[in-house]
Amino acid sequence: MKPRFFKLSYLVWIVVPAALWLTYQVAGLPHAIWSYSWIDEGQGYDPFAHRTYTRCSFVGPYGQFDLPAQNGRCGWVRFFKEEAR
Repeated sequence: MKPRFFKLSYLVWIVVPAALWLTYQVAGLPHAIWSYSWIDEGQGYDPFAHRTYTRCSFVGPYGQFDLPAQNGRCGWVRFFKEEAR
């Protein structure tokens, strides 16, 4: 019986970089929430109060993106692509 020097399982590690590259091509790079605005209904800065957000600002590798809130909510992370210049 000959020893087998190459197995298909040796290439499994390629899946992770390929998935990262595909995510980058499809969705862009992650940008974290930096600031937000909300409708003040008298709750002030109470951390447990329900808020309806109006504007979300995200910061990341491609700069700052200001977006209106979706359904009164802001996510923690959004993916953006580099704007064409």
